[in-house]
Amino acid sequence: MKLVSFEIFPRKMGFFPYVWLVYLCLPVTQLLLIEEGLKLYAGFAMIGCFLVTYRQLYFCENKPPFFYWLLMQMAIIFTLSMAYGTTYLFMGFFTANFIGWYSDNRKFRNAMILFAFVEIVPLLYHLGKVWNLDLLYTFPFLIIMMISPFGIRSMNRQHKLEEQLDQANEQIRNLIKGEERTRIARDLHDTLGHTLSLITLKSQLVEKLVLVNVKQAQEEAREIQNTSRAALRQVRELVSDMRTAKLTEELNEARMILESAGIELTSEGSPKVEGMPDTTHNILGLCLREAVTNVVKHSGASRCHITFGRTEAQWQLSVHDNGDGIVEPEKNGQLREKNGLKGMAERLDLVDGTLEVTDENGTLLRVRVPIVVKNRKGCETG
Repeated sequence: MKLVSFEIFPRKMGFFPYVWLVYLCLPVTQLLLIEEGLKLYAGFAMIGCFLVTYRQLYFCENKPPFFYWLLMQMAIIFTLSMAYGTTYLFMGFFTANFIGWYSDNRKFRNAMILFAFVEIVPLLYHLGKVWNLDLLYTFPFLIIMMISPFGIRSMNRQHKLEEQLDQANEQIRNLIKGEERTRIARDLHDTLGHTLSLITLKSQLVEKLVLVNVKQAQEEAREIQNTSRAALRQVRELVSDMRTAKLTEELNEARMILESAGIELTSEGSPKVEGMPDTTHNILGLCLREAVTNVVKHSGASRCHITFGRTEAQWQLSVHDNGDGIVEPEKNGQLREKNGLKGMAERLDLVDGTLEVTDENGTLLRVRVPIVVKNRKGCETG
């Protein structure tokens, strides 16, 4: 059987509830100095009940009993103030604190109306007795007491907003981690998929050459070693997020992998573009790499044509092969879904680029990225 530990006040509140108990010294002292007999004992009994309500209100936050404990606390203050004197009105500071916990406007307004009644009516009732320096002493504190729930409510709202902000920041951090994992997975697919495809092709070539041309087989084996070392270097660069895929480098690698697969490559336009940002260079280079990898792995093509172009508003890249096309015949003309195409689209979204894949005597892939220019003030315009 699990034992439930008893708490005087919630541990999350720390010493704050205990500090407030100091302010009960005033009504207790007033009872001891002025009252006697039955009235003294009745006063102590009501202050004891007040302590119970004070404790219970801390445990009933945002629960239905909260209002009833608050109502009981106000009833005790009202009774003490009417029967004993205006000194007990200062116990309203306890109630004002709890009223400020209401986040609902209607409940807050109703509690404030009741609280105003509890504080003002006893003051008017004793007005003839306190029309002296006591009134000047009581009235300013009464105003502070009536205003304090608004300040406490504002602080509680700010605290809750800060908690929500912390939760939102935590969700953002989790989303960033998920996005980073997706990016790493996509980069590994784009980087290693291309290189491993090249290693596979050359390994098959070595297997065929080893029986007919040992020297060439050895050269191909050395190229495989070089390619594997390059793959390791790419992974290290990927992890450190330092790799930038240049179009000129990607075109050379594309030529190597296509020739190894027995696919003729022709190109049009120059990949040595001027003024292209590194981010755009990187994204277009990775798109070219993925497109060539798909041609080798899925197209069954014998020719591939790569075109680089530029208009006043766009950078353009197209990859056209004469293979089987992008349409899946057994799926009623639907496009083949490839992780590489999805990765390309996600990358292009980062620079507001577009991806278009059509079936034109094979597969034609078009990539367009808007050119961003800077005006004289350094502002970017499309």
